Amino acid sequence: MKTIYKKLLFLFLLLPFTVLAQSTLKGTVVDQATGQPIPGVNVNVQGAPGGTSTDFDGKFQLSNVKNGDKIVVSFIGYKTSTTTFNGQQTLSVSLEEDTNQLKEVVVQVGYGTVKKKDATGSVSQISAKEFNKGINVTPESLISGRISGVNVVGGGAPGAKADIRIRGGSSLSASNDPLIILDGLPLSNAVPSGATSILSTIDPNDIESFTVLKDASAAAIYGSRAANGVIVITTKKGTKGGVKVNFSSQVGVNTVANKVDVLSADQFRAVVNANGTPQQKAILGTANTDWQDEIFHTALTTNNNISVSGALFNKLPVRLSVGNVDNPGILRNTSFERTTTSISINPVLFDNHLKIDISGNLAFAKNQFQDEGAVIGSALAFDPTQSVYKSGSRYGGYFEWLEANGNVPLLPARNPVARLNQEDKRATSTRKWGNVRLDYKFHFFEDLRIIAEAGIDKFNSSGYNEQSTQSILGYQPNPFSGGSWVNLGNYNSYTDNLQNKNLNTYFNYTKDLGKFKIDATAGYNYQLFQKEKYESGEVRQPTPKEDVITDANVNLQSYFGRLTLNYDSRYLLTLNYRRDGTSRFSEDNRWGNFGGAAFAWNLAEESFLKGNSTISSLKLRVGYGTTGQQDISSAYDFLPRVTLGTINSQYVFGNTVYSTARPEGYNKNIKWEELGEANVGVDFGFFNDRITGSVNYFDKKSSDLLADVLVPDGANLRNQGFSNIGSLETKGIEFSIQSDIVKNDNLTWNVAFNTTYIHQEISDLGTTVPGFTGYIVGDNIAGGSGNKILINSVGYAPNSFFVYEQLYDANKRPIEGAYADRNGDGKIDDGDRYKFHKPAPDYTFGLFSTLNYKKFDFAMNWRASLGNYIYDNVSSDKGYLLAGLRRQTDLGNISSDYNNTGFVTNNNYLSNYFVKDASFIKLDNVTLGYTFDKTLLKAASLRFTAGVQNVFVLTKYDGLDPEKFNGIDNNVYPRARTFIFGVNANF
Repeated sequence: MKTIYKKLLFLFLLLPFTVLAQSTLKGTVVDQATGQPIPGVNVNVQGAPGGTSTDFDGKFQLSNVKNGDKIVVSFIGYKTSTTTFNGQQTLSVSLEEDTNQLKEVVVQVGYGTVKKKDATGSVSQISAKEFNKGINVTPESLISGRISGVNVVGGGAPGAKADIRIRGGSSLSASNDPLIILDGLPLSNAVPSGATSILSTIDPNDIESFTVLKDASAAAIYGSRAANGVIVITTKKGTKGGVKVNFSSQVGVNTVANKVDVLSADQFRAVVNANGTPQQKAILGTANTDWQDEIFHTALTTNNNISVSGALFNKLPVRLSVGNVDNPGILRNTSFERTTTSISINPVLFDNHLKIDISGNLAFAKNQFQDEGAVIGSALAFDPTQSVYKSGSRYGGYFEWLEANGNVPLLPARNPVARLNQEDKRATSTRKWGNVRLDYKFHFFEDLRIIAEAGIDKFNSSGYNEQSTQSILGYQPNPFSGGSWVNLGNYNSYTDNLQNKNLNTYFNYTKDLGKFKIDATAGYNYQLFQKEKYESGEVRQPTPKEDVITDANVNLQSYFGRLTLNYDSRYLLTLNYRRDGTSRFSEDNRWGNFGGAAFAWNLAEESFLKGNSTISSLKLRVGYGTTGQQDISSAYDFLPRVTLGTINSQYVFGNTVYSTARPEGYNKNIKWEELGEANVGVDFGFFNDRITGSVNYFDKKSSDLLADVLVPDGANLRNQGFSNIGSLETKGIEFSIQSDIVKNDNLTWNVAFNTTYIHQEISDLGTTVPGFTGYIVGDNIAGGSGNKILINSVGYAPNSFFVYEQLYDANKRPIEGAYADRNGDGKIDDGDRYKFHKPAPDYTFGLFSTLNYKKFDFAMNWRASLGNYIYDNVSSDKGYLLAGLRRQTDLGNISSDYNNTGFVTNNNYLSNYFVKDASFIKLDNVTLGYTFDKTLLKAASLRFTAGVQNVFVLTKYDGLDPEKFNGIDNNVYPRARTFIFGVNANF
């Protein structure tokens, strides 16, 4: 018994020494290259549960450490450091950047991030250093031609909206625009009157990266709004360390690259003298006026930005940016000016448990615009033998066609120079948007985080349209011949206010169980869209139609979840689910369920490939998902509604004016458009990832298509409206590859290439009647009245051209009015029209090359498109004799295509002769730069650049530009060729 007591006493005395042997280790982790502290670094004992992470100052404290323990310090982008604990009280660790990990880009996947090598869906990311060079006025141009499956087509007007299509879009009449997420805030595709696009108020200099979720398995987390893909834009944030200042300034000289080919003054005189009547010959002028030269000019664009980033008090990362772009158009009296201010604050609190991201942005824009189609159309059609000015003209001294008695005729074109100078169309817009994101890691359960995001986007505009009292288009209540003529001009104004509120709250749980990793997310989303507009009407005319238009609120609510399972980075499974509700549909159809599943096998992590320098990365992916669509113009189309009639439908009884009540058509059964998409892909890398790329095959089908279609008489209170009518199938292949062809101390040469093939076909249009060929769609073409050239028909691509088959003579010259009798009934009528080509390309290509030699750098980017066709509406509307000799009292110019056809009348506009191959190769940009590394200024490095945008186009199409998104070339604002000079300074 005494022996037992002695042993217990010995163990009791030994206990304090055992406790002392488990020490607390304090330390600091810094970047080896800069010496700056790194927050958020994982510090743990190898093989032991728990651990800790560094605070904002890079400091950590690790408890219960014993002699011989291995202290593992790890962080994304750095090589892992392992140190043996031998009783030291403090530990200083310098982490070295891991170039292999840095290549493992972290990409946004919706309510979270993932390493690109662990992504299971079709996701592409492009960062700031890879953006297109040159003067990028709007953000869309940064990625044009850079991502397979993503087609970006910009306009020529200042600040013009670019149309973006991911994998060809998925709808017929609903929106085909992708969902754009800006720093966690889903944007509305609506813009107020007088503004150009939803991205035009964002300074491209503030953008850090674009991430594109292309397939449904990746985009399903966004459910109802992701049928057309998702673009996640991340802006630049504050950084730790000292203050950094960046200043960039660019000047661009915008020139006219191409003009529409119309007859010169001498050519036109010859045509009139050969074919005109004596009256028409008599009104020929003596001038030689190139009306396109009169309305277009060379303009100067400036683009300036300054940003300051760093850590306030060495603790609070902040970035402040101010930018201004002034972009006058090559069409006189058109311009776009934007001034932006953005701030980003990104504190980390409570020992790295609470991360706060605050972004705020304020943008002011000024737009001056014209009725571009009418002005450019007048320049093409106006008589080139007339002078711009006419002495004694009551219309500001400008030449205008008038009747013999001085009255204004209804039909002739108006002087385009007068229109530019006598019409003032201006708008200003203010946009305030911001987002607050709180990311809290629970102290008592560090595997669990709660994230809350609140964002708001207020986009307001005001503008006016004024016509001078000297404009021929001004309000003239009495004819000139009546003796009491007066010109009051015209004036109307408007305000437009849009608001978008967003709230996300979700939980994220991550757990590492040895080789097995779990990442689970579940949350709720609420979004509300509001719009109100005021219109003054024409205040200089009697009874102006003043109105306040308040759109119905649109509310979206969602529940979403994602589960990611990762075994040893070899086998990866992602499951997505979202339940969406929209106020656009009735309670019976309001909610939709969308989901996705994707599996990836990372073969490069298998033992038979791991460490292989030839095949350095190889991943197989397969996925399927469903997404939805509800973005139609009608907010409450499912509701029976009664509205007040307009001012044109009022009744007067005695001295009292009564408004009428008007029942509106509706469709109570309207519901979600749904998209199911399968994707199979391979990501690869060779020679230690000197060559990387991916291949994707996708097959998607949209069903219950939302389309604005004709309604049979008597079937509804309206003759046209939205219905769910059919299905659309899209198949395609994407391929992208990039390589560091040369990489050494003095010379690096990188080339990136991508191509996409897309085939679309309408497989169903719902219930139809015998003889039904399809729904005529698209914009009205110039020529005739209310004519359309596009059709949606089963078995064909959306928006196929619907035309007659032209017949030709022995010299391959089209025979006027002669078409093939395709149905063999012995007559030519609508039954002989057929589907002939489409505006969308079969293949698109992008090539981007950068070359760096010592302090010189050179970049260029090319794009190509094959299989796209365009309807030459300029030639169909102006390329016939009577376009110039229609009346005896005025003349109009003719397209030079008249020399090819000899057409006399305008009865040929539905001929397939005007549907032309618009395939092209474009050199979009060439840039040359030189960097002075603090040799000119000790405090700053300077980079000087020179370049050209819209360098040249190779195409068989003889019109102005082969790239037109809707497939109809009619009085298009031409894209400028811009010569650029710039300087960038880093302090």
